[in-house]
Amino acid sequence: MTTALVVALLGGVLALTFTAPDGPPSRTSALCRPTELLVPPCGAWFGAYVRHDKPELEEKVLDYEKRIGRRLDIVYTYHDMSTDGLEGQLLTEQEQRVGRDRMLLLSWESKWWNGTAAQQPSWRRIAAGELDRDVIDVQAKRIKEYGRTSGRKVFLSFDLEMDTRTPANGTPAEYVAAYRHIHDRFRALGVTNVVWTWIITGYTGHSDLFPSLYPGDSYVDWIGYNQYNYFRCHKTSWRTFEQTQRASHDWIRANLSGDKPLMLSEFGTADDPQRPDAQAEWYAQVPRVVKELDGVRAALQWNHRDPGPGCDLSLARDSSWRSLRKAVSDPYFHQSLP
Repeated sequence: MTTALVVALLGGVLALTFTAPDGPPSRTSALCRPTELLVPPCGAWFGAYVRHDKPELEEKVLDYEKRIGRRLDIVYTYHDMSTDGLEGQLLTEQEQRVGRDRMLLLSWESKWWNGTAAQQPSWRRIAAGELDRDVIDVQAKRIKEYGRTSGRKVFLSFDLEMDTRTPANGTPAEYVAAYRHIHDRFRALGVTNVVWTWIITGYTGHSDLFPSLYPGDSYVDWIGYNQYNYFRCHKTSWRTFEQTQRASHDWIRANLSGDKPLMLSEFGTADDPQRPDAQAEWYAQVPRVVKELDGVRAALQWNHRDPGPGCDLSLARDSSWRSLRKAVSDPYFHQSLP
C-alpha cells in the first residue's frame, strides 16, 4: 500500500471522527456515542408505538418504517402481568427480532388483561413480593437472558401514567414501593440490561401528585411524559406541538430533575377535518421544538387511538405522513445506535 493511499484512508477515518474545532461533533464521533444508559449526547432517538397484535409486530413496524423512510430507533410495546400467553411475556420472539436493529421500550402494566378480579396484581401485592416467583422473577430472567445472548439493553417502564391510577390502584407510597421492589428484585437477580424509565402523563393539573410518585433518582434513569393535541377527542382547543410539550417539560426540569434525560414517550395529534393541512403542520414543528427542550433525548410518535369518541391520534392523511417523514429525516434524529 502506498504512502499516499495510507494518508488518504487515515484522513477519511479522521473525517468521520472529528469536526472543525468550532463546529458540532459528528454523530459518529466518540463524543456522540450513546452512554451506558442509552442517552445520545448529540441528538435524540426517534421511536413510535405502531398499532399491532403481538404476532404481527415485525410486519407492522416494517410497514411504518417504509412510510417514514427510515428505521425506528425505539419500538414501543405493552405487556401485562399475566402468566400465560404472549401478553405477559416480556420480549416475545417478535420483539427479539425487532430488537436486533432497534431498541425496545417495554411498558409493563400491573394488570391481567381479561383476567378475573382475583388475578389482578396490585401495587401492595407487588411490593409484598407476592408476584416474585410467578411473574417478576420469570420476566427478569427473560430480560437478563436477552441481554446475555444479544448484548442489548431495553427501556423498561412500570405502570406508565400512574398519576391517573391513584387512588383506584393504591396510594402514591404503594406505587413507589412496588416500583422499587421490582427494581431491587431485578438487581438481586443480576439483571443489568434494563434502563429504568418512569413515565407520567405530564398533565400539569397532576403536578401535586408527581413528586410523591417519583421513586427517586437512584431508581430512575429516564423520565418520560405523554402529551397530545387531543382537540375534539377531549373537547379541547387545538394546541401546537410546542404547546403540548413545553409546560410539562419546564415543570419537570424545575421540580423533579434538572439533569435526567427526558423522553417524549408518547406524542401525537388528532386530525382536523376542517383543516386538512393542520396535522401535517403540527408534525413539521417537531425537530425545532425537540432541539429547544433541554435534555429531551427521545421522542416517540403514538400512531394509534386513545380511548373515547373521536380519539384517533394516528396519522390520518398522506400529507401527514410526508410531514412526519421530513421531520424525522432531520440529522438530529439520526444518531448511531449502541
